[in-house]
Amino acid sequence: MTDVTRILSAIEREDAKATDELLPMVYEELRLLAAQELSMEKPGQTLQATALVHEAYIRLVGDEPRGWNSRNHFFMAATEAMRRILIERARRRRESEYGGDRERVDLDDVVLPAAPLPL
Repeated sequence: MTDVTRILSAIEREDAKATDELLPMVYEELRLLAAQELSMEKPGQTLQATALVHEAYIRLVGDEPRGWNSRNHFFMAATEAMRRILIERARRRRESEYGGDRERVDLDDVVLPAAPLPL
């Protein structure tokens, strides 16, 4: 059993100290995974690998303990979390570009003039 797997088991048992021990052990590998995921994105991506690692890590070891079977399982989950973060960011950006930030108005509530307005 590797050190990472041992710490993951401790996190599953809700050992708060184990969460602090995990990040230094996996940080560099997570940064490499984040850089790899970002390299597949379109140019102009404003998210940096460090920020992606931090956001994914928070999702992975956040409020609910997860049950990872192994070190490999943890890194697969981390990669998936990074992909989801990038997808969510792309969707938010696309929504704002195509009017997703505008308020919708129900046309039943709009009052129209009875006669056309003079030009």
